[in-house]
Amino acid sequence: MTRSVSARELYEEVRLRLELQCVVEGDGERRIEIAEGRTRRPSLIGYLNLIHPNKIQIIGAEEVEFLDGQPASKRRAILQRMFKLQPAVLAITRGIEPPADLLMAAKRSKVPVWRTPKRGHDVLTYLQYHLARALAPQTSLHGVFLEVYSIGVLITGEAGSGKSELALELITRGHRLVADDAPEFTLVAPDVIDGTCPEMLQDCLEVRGLGVLNVREMFGDTAVKRNKYLRLIVHLGAPVADGELDGMKRLYGDVSTAKLLDVEVPRLVIPVAPGRNLAVLVEAAVRNHVLKSKGIDAAQTFVDRQAHAMKRQRTW
Repeated sequence: MTRSVSARELYEEVRLRLELQCVVEGDGERRIEIAEGRTRRPSLIGYLNLIHPNKIQIIGAEEVEFLDGQPASKRRAILQRMFKLQPAVLAITRGIEPPADLLMAAKRSKVPVWRTPKRGHDVLTYLQYHLARALAPQTSLHGVFLEVYSIGVLITGEAGSGKSELALELITRGHRLVADDAPEFTLVAPDVIDGTCPEMLQDCLEVRGLGVLNVREMFGDTAVKRNKYLRLIVHLGAPVADGELDGMKRLYGDVSTAKLLDVEVPRLVIPVAPGRNLAVLVEAAVRNHVLKSKGIDAAQTFVDRQAHAMKRQRTW
């Protein structure tokens, strides 16, 4: 699968932040892309490089000085090679006036040319960050994504299991909604998954019997969160009879992991049954998860105590 963004889309997204001016419009549909399965990752952005070309070539004072120092024939050859490599964009930094022959070559090749007053390093850093997120692997899951005690928690379960009602209860207890129904997840680092809300569903929570609620308007700006890293999945499962419950699950809970974007995410199953206070259980699960991440495991401590007591009894 190929993930891409067009030059025109990128320009609109970063134009204000980088104070861009479009000098040559060119072909705005040129794609900046990453294809999965490639043995070599393409270079997306960098300073002028004719050996390992970048999709976005940054032209600063040093690059212009280098071109100015070349004989006319070699300068033409360099420009021909530069545009033969089909860059998606040329970015001129520090507000430099682009050389006339470079602009003419860009117009012939329909390569967009942007100019910015920012330093090359600032442009490089920001665009690397922006493209890394825009082209990162993404997926969408069915559930409600919330921030509970500063931890990103995805609540999943079958239709009608009470996910939205539980989310509403947690929101009234001071926790925050990120996304309902279809949160989007992006792999922003090798082991970090960032969850966000689709624009269409922003601030909305659908509760059966009540319809669609605007959480921001009902509970205020502090009741919603733009994005959060996913750290825990809580699945609302079917009730289990005591005789059917595995003894180890009684001690450690029904804990496993779920693979999302090649990252193992802790997953806890909470059986749903009449009379259970699910909001309190989720809060307790999050607190326990935080303690485990610090090396404090209550169940393991209990098992160790029991083993120690049995060992002492055998020595008497």
